[in-house]
Amino acid sequence: MLRRLHHEQPESFAFTPPNQQWAELQMTKFPEGRQASAIIPLLWRAQEQEGWLSRPAIEHIADMLGMPYIRALEVATFYFMFQLQPVGSVAHIQVCGTTSCMICGAEDLIAVCKEKIAANAHELSEDGKLSWEEVECLGACANAPMAQIGKDYYEDLTAKRFGEIIDELRAGKVPVPGPQNGRYAAEPLSGLTSLTEHESGKKQYNASAQLAVDLGETVKRIDGTEVPILTPWLKGRDKSATKAEAPAPKAEPKKAEPKKAAPKKAKAAEAAPATEGTKPSGLETARGGQADDLKQIKGVGPKLEALLNSMGYYHFDQIAEWTAEEVAWVDQNLVGFKGRVSRDAWVDQAKVLAAGGETEFSSRVKDGGVYEK
Repeated sequence: MLRRLHHEQPESFAFTPPNQQWAELQMTKFPEGRQASAIIPLLWRAQEQEGWLSRPAIEHIADMLGMPYIRALEVATFYFMFQLQPVGSVAHIQVCGTTSCMICGAEDLIAVCKEKIAANAHELSEDGKLSWEEVECLGACANAPMAQIGKDYYEDLTAKRFGEIIDELRAGKVPVPGPQNGRYAAEPLSGLTSLTEHESGKKQYNASAQLAVDLGETVKRIDGTEVPILTPWLKGRDKSATKAEAPAPKAEPKKAEPKKAAPKKAKAAEAAPATEGTKPSGLETARGGQADDLKQIKGVGPKLEALLNSMGYYHFDQIAEWTAEEVAWVDQNLVGFKGRVSRDAWVDQAKVLAAGGETEFSSRVKDGGVYEK
């Protein structure tokens, strides 16, 4: 297949400062004079930042590595994982079309892409938010058909559910990745016959999907501030050997702090809330000093429960009384978890629980089948 650079190119490219530091540190993995070995990770980082690889990005990286432009272009055009044209501003969707997925309905998923995104692969949707392509095996054959969106796998798809996921992405929501048919991971559809005490008894989702849910935003572009820059390969080496090595010790503790500061973020969000919708009234403290176990609501984990409590919401009946306007406000102000109220129908669940009833999920929580006691 002939792969060419896109006919429209930006005037320039630059890494964000954290990504620039990350890129320079990758170069220190290799002996002096062998920095060109970092070409693939640096090209990938540029694509993670921008969504696609432009000519200025490729040439910028070639300059960093002391490579002729043609050598960097050879790498970028050879590997199909590199996108050489603009992709959707929200997400680029990769539908697996290899054997297992094909016989399980991949063609139906591609039809959904053509209907909801664009008629042809690698074309932007009219609103510029989405793009798609068919790819070869993504290695999730037991959960066919599937698609990769951003950094996550969406498995066991139907055309209907896939269409809903596309609509959610377009609306600014982040659908929960992983199996979409109720499976925990890749166990048999007929149910487990061995190793029955797996992680589903401890966590709501499998490890990959749970991490995505905890992050709350896994289709965003990488800007370098997401995680600390770790450089274990520099241990015992002279930190003055390269200019890139000096900032490394400072970068690690500074970037590790935001996760620990989550409660402060929640308070800041309440102090300067989003304007959409109407804020529901809250309580100073739980009635009688005893809050309801909000984790019985599907979609509310320990972190979200703490966040809701910090916002003044302790009881099922409070959530059960939220109007559509109030739901919109809460959805916009759940820092790191936007859209969860609507996505998981909290109000409907809360009405059942407030009336003394149980849901299938709340029963599992009470039995210890979701969270560790």
